[in-house]
Amino acid sequence: MRPIWTLLFPVVLAIIATLTDYLPAKMGVPLSCALILLLVLRPQWRQSDKKAGLDVYFVIAAFLFSAVGDYFLSNKSGQAFYFIIGIGLYLLAHLGYLGYAWRNGRLHWPLFGLLLLIYLPYYFLLLNPAITDPVLSLSVLAYLLISCLVLAVASGLTLSQPLKAVYIFGIALIVLSDTVISFNEFLQYKELNWLILPTYYLAHLSISYALLQWNQAGKLRTSVS
Repeated sequence: MRPIWTLLFPVVLAIIATLTDYLPAKMGVPLSCALILLLVLRPQWRQSDKKAGLDVYFVIAAFLFSAVGDYFLSNKSGQAFYFIIGIGLYLLAHLGYLGYAWRNGRLHWPLFGLLLLIYLPYYFLLLNPAITDPVLSLSVLAYLLISCLVLAVASGLTLSQPLKAVYIFGIALIVLSDTVISFNEFLQYKELNWLILPTYYLAHLSISYALLQWNQAGKLRTSVS
């Protein structure tokens, strides 16, 4: 079965979640993507490249952490503790994306520097003054730094085009979704809230499609100069 068809179920869940905000559908998008990666790719890992299988487990773990993070953020109801747990789980998800990218590439230093030039002033000038809880503020800073690092390492992937761009696009969408969440949660700027869920779900679908397609083409670890 071609990758695009295996992702039909999470696509349907993403549409339901976006239209209804139904928690099982929201959690179902990353969970179903993780399950698809496991079911489609695991039999081939046993037969061929176990190293590539270990790489993709980082992304599967990232999807699982994202699903649990969805639960805590959807049930936070103004509780800073739930928000901190949610941020922590999403941070672990980013570490999963980082693990996959780092094992298949290198840090793109110019992009990392550019991202820090954008996001560090954003944190210190806007976010930090708006966050009264110091633990939450430090959590946001750690998350911001990891997000910049993940996107920069994803941009340094030494994997074949054009699907490298699809993976980078997925990570960039996660960063965009998180940035809009920060607008809403800390700066009370809600005009872009409609972007949060579509970008988040499209990110999972893009990353999943890239890994499935790389595998189908036999290029999970095909490097390019």
